[in-house]
Amino acid sequence: MQRYLLIPCLLLTVLFLNSCETVIDAKLDTGTSQLSVDATITDQPGPQTIRLTQTSAYFDSSTPPAALSATVTVTDDAGKSYSFTDPDNDGYYVWQPTGNDTLGHIGRTYQLNIAFQGETYQSSSKLNRVPTVDSITFVKTKLNPFSKTEGYQGEFYARDLPGATDYCRVKFYRNGELQNKPGNIILAQDGAFQGSADTDGLMFILPIRQSINPDSLYTFNDVVKVEIQSLPKEAFEFWQELRTQITNGGLFATPPTNVPTNIVNTNTAGKKAVGFFITSAVQSRTAKVEEANLRPDL
Repeated sequence: MQRYLLIPCLLLTVLFLNSCETVIDAKLDTGTSQLSVDATITDQPGPQTIRLTQTSAYFDSSTPPAALSATVTVTDDAGKSYSFTDPDNDGYYVWQPTGNDTLGHIGRTYQLNIAFQGETYQSSSKLNRVPTVDSITFVKTKLNPFSKTEGYQGEFYARDLPGATDYCRVKFYRNGELQNKPGNIILAQDGAFQGSADTDGLMFILPIRQSINPDSLYTFNDVVKVEIQSLPKEAFEFWQELRTQITNGGLFATPPTNVPTNIVNTNTAGKKAVGFFITSAVQSRTAKVEEANLRPDL
């Protein structure tokens, strides 16, 4: 008898829940468009590029509009100024070297100046030292203990520079393609995770050395490039917060917050900007998945 009564009760519950469904058309305030700055200056030879765009509505999935007709310069603490121009009128402002000149030099501090739509924005960043990548090795392994799929796992070796706290980002490329998923934002403080034991001057810890692997294993003859970029402390914290925000999901997700910026409007009452200005020294090494770079699975 109880079983037969249960069926109509369930039907009534489903009907009640369906009748309570209300569609809400939320009209969100898009706010004022802001200047967005994507600027990383390195000590590497060749052109340097700064991208300027304007922010758009939260649910607008189109490409952000370029910030055109800006005046962009970078000045170092030795008094040298570098002008960036937008030759293609697409928001990519480029500095072209003359001869063997490079823009970034370790130990110097750089100031970014942007004049845009009647506002003046500034930022500064010091270009810090960076450790070298000593070597890259590979070991043959399975995708997981229960898988028959085999491939190669990579590991790079680098030693932190002694005598000061060093911050860096590790990037890696597979056959020339940057592995750029949220989980590929690899950060290190003195070759370890922030808050770890004192690792000044020591070899990078194992989890970071082995973080240069894509979702799938490498295959024989793949070419892998590992790049270490030095970071000022504030840029390290920026990347930490950015990684947190773009991987913030699931059951225990927290409310999103604004990622910090070091782009400041000289007029405190003027429009704010977003983005970050970073200077980096870069060291890299490239290795091929081949017999010469294989080590036994220990």
